[in-house]
Amino acid sequence: MSDKMKCPNFGQCGGCNIIDKPYDKQLEQKKAYVNEQLKGYAAVDMVYGMEEPFHYRNKVHVVISRKKASGDHSKKAPDRYDKSGKNVKGEIVAGIYEEESHNVVPVEECLLHDAYANEIIKSIVDIMKKGRFEPYDEDRETGCIRHVLIRRGHITKETMVVIVTGTRIFPGNKNFIRELLKRHPDITTIVHNVNDKRTSMVLGENQRTLYGKGYIEDVLCGLRFRISPKSFYQINSIQTELLYDKAIEFADLKGNETVIDAYCGIGTIAMAAAKSAGKVIGVELNKDAVRDARINARINNVGNVEFYNDDAGGFMERNAVNVDAVFIDPPRSGSDEKFLGSLIRLKPEKIVYVSCNVETQRRDLGVLSKGGYTVERACVVDMFPGTNHVECVVLMSKVQK
Repeated sequence: MSDKMKCPNFGQCGGCNIIDKPYDKQLEQKKAYVNEQLKGYAAVDMVYGMEEPFHYRNKVHVVISRKKASGDHSKKAPDRYDKSGKNVKGEIVAGIYEEESHNVVPVEECLLHDAYANEIIKSIVDIMKKGRFEPYDEDRETGCIRHVLIRRGHITKETMVVIVTGTRIFPGNKNFIRELLKRHPDITTIVHNVNDKRTSMVLGENQRTLYGKGYIEDVLCGLRFRISPKSFYQINSIQTELLYDKAIEFADLKGNETVIDAYCGIGTIAMAAAKSAGKVIGVELNKDAVRDARINARINNVGNVEFYNDDAGGFMERNAVNVDAVFIDPPRSGSDEKFLGSLIRLKPEKIVYVSCNVETQRRDLGVLSKGGYTVERACVVDMFPGTNHVECVVLMSKVQK
């Protein structure tokens, strides 16, 4: 890595734990790791890396906090300014939680974040300092602004800023927005989200749009997608296109198949696969994502896809239709036994399993193997350069008796 691309926070926040290694060495390490995890099932046939493995995150989250002054252990909120208005306590900072802790590591320039998102975050911190907007203090239950979430369209360049507060009201929000838009007039929408609970979750249930449409749109695999604050959308747009291309290639669709996309999110895999299938059914528990998926289908005039707000396992049990292929892209925790049992009983000819956690993927492959499936192929797509995380695509076929 060149000196220009060295991370000043390396070893502190834990977000880029292998960014100090040359990129080709990162890819070798990830291939070896996946091969070890999939031993006995399949060997990785290819690892797909990035040409420019920096500033790829289209979704950026930072914690807003205040550096504690040395020796400041009081629970009572101290005075923050002297008579001249000068800050006499710790500076307001935007940062990332230190690995396995609740300590905030200040981050001014993240090499993984979208570069424009970094600039917006700097402006927000400056506006807070000059406008005396207080960070939310979870221990004291004082202040206001808790997190900032930014989502950015890779192709459209549309930009969403979500201000998460620890209180239901956002005092001075009109002045805040006016100043932010003055500095960044190309921001597309600003949303106020309320998270007033003691939780590790970033977003709360209640939100309102303060500026713009409340969502952004982006183009992926030649399709246009609407993205709301809570919608799941892969964080690396360049590699996501490659990931979905490989998943659909593994499925080897001929044009007349019935396909289920479990954990379908806003319909990205489902709609990409619809070009090559007869009918695609997307199932997703997140109602906001399903709403966006249905809108996305209309926007793109995709008529052979249907979306259901439901538990995927339960849906498959209640709707035992003849299915040729199933795409699954579960959360890091993998799929549960109930879902896998439903999938085995559905008896699709092919299962394409996309995973961001190869350890839970291996566990699930074991269940599916006992249920009559065998692993045919596996490949790695590096969605998360600079980190230990890796995305793996596995094709499983039903064993013919």
